[in-house]
Amino acid sequence: MSTYKETELPGIGMKFQIDTNSGDKLVIILHEDGKREIHHFDYDDPEDSISMVTLDDTEARRVGAILGGMVYMPTALETVDVEFEDMVIEWFKIPADAKSINMTLGDLDVRNQTGATIIAFVNKNHEKTINPGSQEIVRKDCTLVIIGERSHVKQCKKLIMEGSVK
Repeated sequence: MSTYKETELPGIGMKFQIDTNSGDKLVIILHEDGKREIHHFDYDDPEDSISMVTLDDTEARRVGAILGGMVYMPTALETVDVEFEDMVIEWFKIPADAKSINMTLGDLDVRNQTGATIIAFVNKNHEKTINPGSQEIVRKDCTLVIIGERSHVKQCKKLIMEGSVK
């Protein structure tokens, strides 16, 4: 079973350790100046770092987008559900019968109505809109990337499907 641990490093930043289901140990150190270090440890000796990569802020955000599925989402996955503590990231493909089609995010007032946030639109032609504004229009067959607590994401999907949460 994977484990996750955060440790404050006074004067340096934060350390995030993930022990994966496959037995790997990954440590990410986020420095106060924005630099990130990623350490991978030996499978047989979890105290021996076998590789390290240093990323600046822009590179780290790019890697985060790739890992989070913002850059590429396999076509076989219509919905993906990633859980991180109490937060969930879900990919939700808008069906043709959704009542919110042709409405804007501003019309729907997603964040205030549900507590969830739509962080990206991925159109049928694979064009992406990261951090969409209130003028972004909901279209059928578009995939939304939604983040929030599980109950908030559920409410957001209901809002998209019904055009209202009431």
